Amino acid sequence: MALPSLDAHFAARFADIALANIVREFPGKPDHVLGSDADLIPPRVVHPAFFGSYDWHSCVHMHWLLVHVRRLHPSLPQRAAIDDLLDRHLAPVNIAAECSYVERPHAQYFERPYGWTWLLKLSDELSLSTDTDARRWQIQLAPLARVFVARYLGWLPNADYPIRYGMHSNSAFGLLFALDYARRAGEADLATLCADKARRWFGSDRDVPADWEPSGFDFLSPALVEAELMRRVLPAIDFASWLSSFLPDIGARQPATLFTPVTVSDRADPHIVHLDGLNLSRAWCFRGIATAFAEGDPRAAAARDAAAVHLAAGLRGLDTANYLGGHWLATFAALALEGP
Repeated sequence: MALPSLDAHFAARFADIALANIVREFPGKPDHVLGSDADLIPPRVVHPAFFGSYDWHSCVHMHWLLVHVRRLHPSLPQRAAIDDLLDRHLAPVNIAAECSYVERPHAQYFERPYGWTWLLKLSDELSLSTDTDARRWQIQLAPLARVFVARYLGWLPNADYPIRYGMHSNSAFGLLFALDYARRAGEADLATLCADKARRWFGSDRDVPADWEPSGFDFLSPALVEAELMRRVLPAIDFASWLSSFLPDIGARQPATLFTPVTVSDRADPHIVHLDGLNLSRAWCFRGIATAFAEGDPRAAAARDAAAVHLAAGLRGLDTANYLGGHWLATFAALALEGP
C-alpha cells in the first residue's frame, strides 16, 4: 500500500496551522507552579518564545513543524511569515527568558520528559538546515537546549523504572528525540546515557501485551514507540531478533487491535481527541519499523500497510479537529507523512 509524503500541499497547510497556533495565547493550559502572587502572570510574559498553541510543549513542536516544512520546501509561500515568526520568537532575549524560567526552583521538573525531548528535536531540526538564518536560530536556541541536556544527564541515572503508558510521560518517547539530537550534536554523554537506559529499561522485554492497546486517551502506542526507540538503539540484526520476541506475531498482523485504526468518538473532548494522535503516531512508528526489514519480509509489508491505514485515519481526524486537537495534531501528521 502506497504511503503519501509531506508534499508541498501538506507543507503549506501545516505552515498555516502552525503560524496561527503559535501566536494564539488563549485558551491556554500552562504547566506553571506558583511560588507566590508574583507568579500570576500571562503566558506571553512567562514564556515569550513558546506561549501559544495551548501549552508549552505543543508550542515547541509547532515551532519544529515550521522549521521542518521550511527545510523540506524552501519555496513555501509562507516562507517570509515563517522567518519573521522565528526571528521574533527565537530572539536571544526570549530564549534567555525561557532559560530563566526553567531555572526557577519550582520549575526543575517542568515538562519532563516530553517538552525536553521536543525542545531538543527543534534544535536538531535547525541543525539540518543549511541556510544562515537557521544556523543563527540554532545558536540562539542553544542555551535552552543545554539546559535540557543537563536535565537529562541529572535525571536519567536516577530513573530506575520506565513509564509505559501512551501519554506525555512515556519514557521511550522521552528518550527518542533526545537520542537523535545527542548523536547529531556530538553530545556523547547524553547519547550513551539514552542508549544505555533504553537497553536497561526495554532490552529484555518480551511478548508485549499490545492487545491491551489502546487506553482511553493514548496518543502514543506504548508498544510501537518502544520498538521505534529500540530500532535506533540496536544494530539491525539485534533489533530484528528483539522485535521477534517483543511482537512475535507482527508478520501475521497480530494482535488485531494494534493493526486496526482506533475510533475517535468526540473530537471536542481534549482527551478522546488524543486518539487521532495515536493513529498518526502509530503510522509514524510502523513506517519506521518497516525500514528494519528486507524487502519480501512479511513484517515489512505488514508494517507498511498498517502505517497507511493509520495515516489515512489520522488525517481524517485532522480534517475535522477543533482547537483541542488542532493545536498539535499537524505535528504528528508531519511525522507520519515524512517517516523516520
